[in-house]
Amino acid sequence: MHLSLPESDKNQLLEQLGVANRRFQQTYPGDRPDRQPVHTVYGGANLFKADTCQRMGDIALNSLQTYAPNFAELARVLRLEGHEHLPVLSADIADLTARLDAMSEAERKREPAWLAYSVYNKVIRKLRTEAVEDFRIDFEDGFGNRPDEEEDATAVQAAKELARGLQQGSVSPFIGIRIKPFTEDLKQRGVRTLDIFLSTLLRETGGRLPDNFVVMLPKVTIPEQMTTMVRLFELLEKANDLAPGTLRMETMVEATQIIMDDEGRNPLMRIIRASEGRCVAAHFGTYDYTASAGITARYQTMAHPVCDFAHHMTKVALGGTGIFLSDGATNVMPIGPHRGEALTYEQLRENRESVHNAWRQGFAHTTHSLINGLYQGWDLNPAQLPMRYAATYTFFLSSYADALHRLRTFVERAAISTLTGDIFDDAATGQGLLNFFLRALNCGAITEEEVLATGLTTEEIQSRSFYRILQGRRQQQQPA
Repeated sequence: MHLSLPESDKNQLLEQLGVANRRFQQTYPGDRPDRQPVHTVYGGANLFKADTCQRMGDIALNSLQTYAPNFAELARVLRLEGHEHLPVLSADIADLTARLDAMSEAERKREPAWLAYSVYNKVIRKLRTEAVEDFRIDFEDGFGNRPDEEEDATAVQAAKELARGLQQGSVSPFIGIRIKPFTEDLKQRGVRTLDIFLSTLLRETGGRLPDNFVVMLPKVTIPEQMTTMVRLFELLEKANDLAPGTLRMETMVEATQIIMDDEGRNPLMRIIRASEGRCVAAHFGTYDYTASAGITARYQTMAHPVCDFAHHMTKVALGGTGIFLSDGATNVMPIGPHRGEALTYEQLRENRESVHNAWRQGFAHTTHSLINGLYQGWDLNPAQLPMRYAATYTFFLSSYADALHRLRTFVERAAISTLTGDIFDDAATGQGLLNFFLRALNCGAITEEEVLATGLTTEEIQSRSFYRILQGRRQQQQPA
């Protein structure tokens, strides 16, 4: 075999390319395999209590069972697949429910009512066990501008309640606070609240932060605001004996200037870089963003085209960086207009129609987000939680069979490549397929047994990394 290139020249050239490739891979490591919550609940700091998340679950469950007492009712409201074939009479619904209850999961999957039945029961189970995945104690829009003495006192009280919730085990798996923005008129207030809250919390817990704790910095428009937060984190870590790098942050996409700056460039990557690795997520602020785009209040909705434009720009700018992206919130609350015990039939009907209309909007908005690759959103009221999970479970369950076939084929293809010694370098595609199952598993849409049907082992699933799965299988095939 004759080669024209000297080995030294070739190696020098490829090493130069290797430096550039590694720099690119460091900037774009791909999807982060960590668990991402399906939503964030924003609640006013003045209302936060140690058991807030548990109470929200009780309210959400009561709302669902009041306005959809069975799976057939929910399916009709949301027009789920096969809803037109479900029974209407209570006795017939009870008979079908009992029959489905007695079946194995494999048998149920062959029934036309399987999707509606499964979604409803999974939502009930979720609301009873982990209704809130992520909670943000809000000192910004959910709290408003109040006297400094009141915000100081609220920061102390909220920190003590969080410490108590941490001790009681009543805190959501992900939690944090949202401070006021680092604009010129509010930066002092934002810093003071952050300092009071963290100092109080760490004193109450003996230096312990909740798992997955983050600080949300809203209305970011320039990288210097992120850099300032990093420097504050460093000071707070040192003052409170926290390990360097402990504190993490999120940013919000809620102004047109964060999508395009004064030079016609998208500044999101520069803003993320300014966090020096501390920023883990970017959340979309539907109503501030639409307002900044000149949309009047009546038309400020998640369905407005300017929101999709911002979503796509954000995904393009931050794709492959490992930054979690979250959509915004539906501002139509599923709460009936009439309150009280002795309501008339007409008032009850109006309540039901109002709630069902809000459900359909929330369900449609969440489904639209999921289809566009945004697997997280905001919720503002516990009554919104049932539709968050109904939409999420419908999305994952209706796509499960196709995703199962694709990942199983992908795993088999990887195994063949391993056995034959070929290079199988499409780990990013495999990670995307794996993430579908990890997200579905994390939120309760599917079970671990249903993930195992892909051909992966429990240990491989727990690694959460398709690249590590490939490495492990290659090592197993290497001769001793």
